[in-house]
Amino acid sequence: MSDTRLSFKEMCAKFDVTPRTLRYYEYIELLSPERDGRARVYGPREIARMTLILRGRRFGFSLEEIRQWLLIYEHEGTEAQMRSWIELADRQLAQLRDQRAQLDSAIAELKQLRDETAESLS
Repeated sequence: MSDTRLSFKEMCAKFDVTPRTLRYYEYIELLSPERDGRARVYGPREIARMTLILRGRRFGFSLEEIRQWLLIYEHEGTEAQMRSWIELADRQLAQLRDQRAQLDSAIAELKQLRDETAESLS
């Protein structure tokens, strides 16, 4: 792992998050930067965790699910974390498929109503 260390401002810029978001992730203990006086310093561990947090959010996982998943690594190691990831991913894939089916249905219904309305104007 590299020796990259980022300041608070650099961390916000690198991950395109607001200072409020970064402070919140610290508050809920997803991130634990080192302190240099009042300044926060983010090392490789925190940078890797932030990458995983944002990836998890993009896939639709809750912050609590992400927090629990990150804790598995700390307490049980990589293999347990990977097994947990597979279970979480399977569950999330099923939820996303359900959401897609609902969206497809809503799109079809809206298109039909739109087409019927357009026809009635002709």
